[in-house]
Amino acid sequence: MPERIVTFASHALGERLDKLIATELADLSRTQVQRLIDEGWVKLNDQVVTKAGQRLEAPAHIEVRIPPSAPSSYLPEKIPLDILFENDDLLVINKPAGMVVHPSAGHFQGTLVNAILGHDPDLEGVGDEQRPGIVHRLDKDTSGLIVVAKNDAAHAELQRQFKVREVEKLYLALLDGHPPTDTGRIEAAIGRDVKQRKQMAVVPEQRGRSAVTEYRVLEKFPAHTLVEARLLTGRTHQIRLHFAYLKCPVVGDTVYGRRRPSLPIERQFLHATRLTVCLPGSGEKKTFSAPLPEDLAGVLKALRE
Repeated sequence: MPERIVTFASHALGERLDKLIATELADLSRTQVQRLIDEGWVKLNDQVVTKAGQRLEAPAHIEVRIPPSAPSSYLPEKIPLDILFENDDLLVINKPAGMVVHPSAGHFQGTLVNAILGHDPDLEGVGDEQRPGIVHRLDKDTSGLIVVAKNDAAHAELQRQFKVREVEKLYLALLDGHPPTDTGRIEAAIGRDVKQRKQMAVVPEQRGRSAVTEYRVLEKFPAHTLVEARLLTGRTHQIRLHFAYLKCPVVGDTVYGRRRPSLPIERQFLHATRLTVCLPGSGEKKTFSAPLPEDLAGVLKALRE
């Protein structure tokens, strides 16, 4: 289906934007509408808006761009996976850098979704048909732990845990420069970059979604710092944006940091190293760990030497 653009006016003062659009466009679910808003496809009075819960304060002109839909059924592919844990409800996978999590424009093959469908075809249709089994995401060039639901009940429970911040996610990041303190808490709203829609940005609170990252310094080098970062929210590119906001961007991040990496590295130095989750069904709390992959461990070794 090609891209389509829908425009309409509304005088429903006080109405939530996502609810209003879902009512106007009956072929879209509320979740689909929220995703369009989050990804910057909706304009309110000619301004891109990224808060689904924003309420109309005056008569409004609304534009909704609906991008071409990806196939609803994806090809299972026999791609090797580093599976750290599996039961009837979920998979915990150590994702390699370079792998896209779910199919999107330009990435219909070789994704984590293709790989998990190759591992277990019954995952098709679990949760979101466009992102079967996927509960959270990692950037293409971020390695590390990701959890995948194997049935709808587990998908709903894991989504709940992420929403109420019961899941603990820890990352290792190497920074250019040094943060202002050895421990800290970064609170800065994140929204779609109005000038470059494929990128995110730190934005005024009223135009973005709240984002909180806690960090502590693990090791200092003359021009770099190794930190452990804990996500309290899960916004797109959150860690990369927050450290760039502190003027110490993630090494190798050529989008939000230095155009030329300060060290010989082919991607950003960012790894999801630890994840704690309650197993759906049993409620058992489990922590999973993934060591630094060889490319990042090699960079650290060179720094230490």
